[in-house]
Amino acid sequence: MALPAAPAGRHAVVAGGFGRLVAQTPDWSAPAPVDGWTARDVVGHLVGWFPGFLADGGVDLPAGPSVDDDPLAAWQHHTDSVQGLLEQRGDESFTHPRAGTHRLADAVDQFYTADVFMHSWDLARAGDQEAGLDEDFAAQLLEGMRPIEQLLRDSGQYGPAVPVPDDAPVVDRLMGFVGRDPAWNPRDGDTP
Repeated sequence: MALPAAPAGRHAVVAGGFGRLVAQTPDWSAPAPVDGWTARDVVGHLVGWFPGFLADGGVDLPAGPSVDDDPLAAWQHHTDSVQGLLEQRGDESFTHPRAGTHRLADAVDQFYTADVFMHSWDLARAGDQEAGLDEDFAAQLLEGMRPIEQLLRDSGQYGPAVPVPDDAPVVDRLMGFVGRDPAWNPRDGDTP
């Protein structure tokens, strides 16, 4: 099943999938594929960085429960707030000092929903779950990032690419591109 093309619909599906992973994560201290991160840190990253991004463009999200106290409640509050923003204000213009001017819904889709999608893989691996990521969206993200690879690497937000065979599943190729080892699992205790 392909993801919805509209930003609000796509966010609802991607964030809902991440929420399923949050609800089923058995151990919040389990290592995640991002070096030095735990499962809790994956949720904390998404709940933590995006309100600041929006605030830099003059949009405030209401604060919610702490990820340290209750990752599931924190995620649910956060994702409900983002969904409400998309549905109520998505057509507004949004200007970010570094990311430029976009329709608010497009900024959320491009900078945030894509991040939730990719970090779903991290949380799934930390919790030994199936990520269930949409292959068409993974291919779209990979295709969109390849031309700006150096910019992404220079930003410090992506580690060195992990070599993945050209005929590997597209989700594995995407994860390799953003610096994850598709073969990583928490039982190995290794982080790339």
